[in-house]
Amino acid sequence: MNAQSKVEPSLASAYIAAFADIEGVTKDALGQVGQQKYKYADLGSVIGAIKPVLIRHGLAFTQPCEPSPSGVTVRTVLHHGSGETMDLGSLFVPANKQDAQGFGSALTYARRYALVSAFGVPTEDDDGKAASASVNRQHTAAATIDQAQFEELESLMARSGTTAETICKGYGIAAVAMLPASKFPKLKERLEATAIELERTAA
Repeated sequence: MNAQSKVEPSLASAYIAAFADIEGVTKDALGQVGQQKYKYADLGSVIGAIKPVLIRHGLAFTQPCEPSPSGVTVRTVLHHGSGETMDLGSLFVPANKQDAQGFGSALTYARRYALVSAFGVPTEDDDGKAASASVNRQHTAAATIDQAQFEELESLMARSGTTAETICKGYGIAAVAMLPASKFPKLKERLEATAIELERTAA
């Protein structure tokens, strides 16, 4: 008696099959989200379009975050029912503000575009341009003071009796070296004024 063996699909073959199905699903699911076209679909819409397809093929994904002082790095990992896993790569997005809101926005952005890339969610060129512009703006916003500016602040802090803790608390940063470059001129002016006043009083 010959028994026909059942061959279980591997992660790679399941991923390929799901990838093909997702393309068809997303054209409909993300074709219109409210008054917006699919190229502007949010994270929830992207997940809503790909999740049912992945489940049908015995797949799931996780997106662990990796430590990064100036933004968020998201790694996307594909899991198969057999226990196999596949690393689909990492994406770094800088935080436009060094606070919970800034990092939260960067995390959402990173997760969305990592999924779009990993599973072939259709996007248009305009969306790519918008994404690039957004990342460029975030890079600019996240630019910190250089070494010379840092040393100048250190000198002014000593002259004015201002502590690093005070500056960090006032600007919501972890260290003076992380001060946004755009904030440097105003802080320098304020520290100079304080230093001059202290020196005048001491004299």
